[in-house]
Amino acid sequence: MQTKFEEDARIYEYTSAANPPITDIPIMYHESILHENGETRIIHFDLSSYIETSYAATSPNLLAAFIRICKNENIKTFANATSQIFYIINGNGNTVVNNNIIEWNKGDLFVIPYTDNEIIHNANIDSSIYWISDEPLLNYLNVIPKSPKFNITFFSNNKMLNEIEIIRSNNENKHLNRLGILLGNKITENSTKTITHTMWSLLNVLPSNEYQKPHKHNSIALDLCVYAKKDENGKIYTLMGKNIDSNGNIIDPIKCYWTTGTVFVTPPGWWHSHHNESNEDAYVLPIQDAGLYTYQRTLNIQFT
Repeated sequence: MQTKFEEDARIYEYTSAANPPITDIPIMYHESILHENGETRIIHFDLSSYIETSYAATSPNLLAAFIRICKNENIKTFANATSQIFYIINGNGNTVVNNNIIEWNKGDLFVIPYTDNEIIHNANIDSSIYWISDEPLLNYLNVIPKSPKFNITFFSNNKMLNEIEIIRSNNENKHLNRLGILLGNKITENSTKTITHTMWSLLNVLPSNEYQKPHKHNSIALDLCVYAKKDENGKIYTLMGKNIDSNGNIIDPIKCYWTTGTVFVTPPGWWHSHHNESNEDAYVLPIQDAGLYTYQRTLNIQFT
């Protein structure tokens, strides 16, 4: 009788299995052209074939997508998730969730907690939305949330940009490693100080003719280039690599060019630096699963 319970058991010699081979997270792009034209639709950034999951995922814990909505049309979204972030790349309209109406314009951002209802997005003009949820984490755990952990939370574009300018004026000529604002939430203000309990977000400015020195962390970053001046020579970019030398320079870096409205993946544990050789400021919005890592005390963020 006991034999049937032993069929799924596996036993390994420790050194052969303590650090099992798991596929690396690739550096890949989700191009802006995907949301700039065409019919109303959702375009998932699905890397499940690399991560080796049976469900859509951009990273082990997060799923990113573009939502394109044509003028005077709407689309419904649903995610089995504890946290969903929506950033308005372009457009004007509103989102309806559980009888709440969220009015939005270009540059606004809002987070929605668990809901078992579909969310409806209505566009007054052609609109593009960057959508990230922690659905892959829940799919991995094979669970559904039991209740919302926070309230719908809205960040207006004007308020975020004003806060950045205050920080810039207070730190003039200091060449900060990052010049931006971390987006927080009431539920995390006494703990992780992240936008939700699982997710983290930063609106970061890369000033003209400046660079931000390398740093790394254990969370994966899904970086949306909010704005980068068009330049044929590719003067705005991120360098990424697994190691740095004794001078703090990235060894054999991979160069990722910034293009407005495009998303790129920064793998976990990789050093990365941001460079702007143009004469205009650039903006990037990294979204990570760092709320979870910070709570677990494993984020391990390091700066050169």
